[in-house]
Amino acid sequence: MVTKGRQIVVPGEVIATGNEFLPGDGAYRDGQEVVAGRYGIVDNYEKHVRVVPISGAYYPRRGNTIIGTIVDITFNGWLIDFGGAQNAFLPVAEVPRYINRNELRDFLDFGETVIIKVWDVKPRGIDVSMKMRGFGKIEGGMIIPVNSNKVPRIIGKEGSMVKLIQGAAGCEITVGQNGKVWISGKNADSEIATKKIIEFITDNSTVNGLTEKVEKFIKKMGLKINKEDSVEIIAENTDGEEQ
Repeated sequence: MVTKGRQIVVPGEVIATGNEFLPGDGAYRDGQEVVAGRYGIVDNYEKHVRVVPISGAYYPRRGNTIIGTIVDITFNGWLIDFGGAQNAFLPVAEVPRYINRNELRDFLDFGETVIIKVWDVKPRGIDVSMKMRGFGKIEGGMIIPVNSNKVPRIIGKEGSMVKLIQGAAGCEITVGQNGKVWISGKNADSEIATKKIIEFITDNSTVNGLTEKVEKFIKKMGLKINKEDSVEIIAENTDGEEQ
């Protein structure tokens, strides 16, 4: 037995029964039962049961993609505000090309926004990198804030929701696990359309059959759905959910 649909549960509520079910984030085992450890939405994927929080602060994890702003420059790197309790540190060695220590500001300056990957989480701070393809300084487009706990619904299982939005609006989308989404389109209209779709997803993140509702919303906007589109999802998809 497992709680059906995307049901909201409270701490202590039994969400699955049977040794075949494995507790994930926000859940724990009590005998043969899997019990909710926090308030949130049940997500069951291949008998891996977890509870996705509806709200709460973002806590970085190794491998997360985040979007942040340069707030300070040191002799060997940059400090980046990503909305966490501490700033992230981007060392000179973690950028894709050689930078002279006297030219750090020429490469990344105060107030510029970057897409970065968390590669180490320490008690004293977060270390990040932008060596990989698809990471670096953001130029153009728009950045919108979202609840970080709703990021999995925006991404979708294996990037399915982002691909749906991409196919309809024709924008490049980068989703940061810290609740920042970068939208870059061919014009302002496509970016605004993408923003509206993402806002619809966050407003309806707890409902069942979200993908179908998003498709109807897209058609109502007068956009065509192109499910054959392929788009690179820079944000990790391990937190994605079935739609």
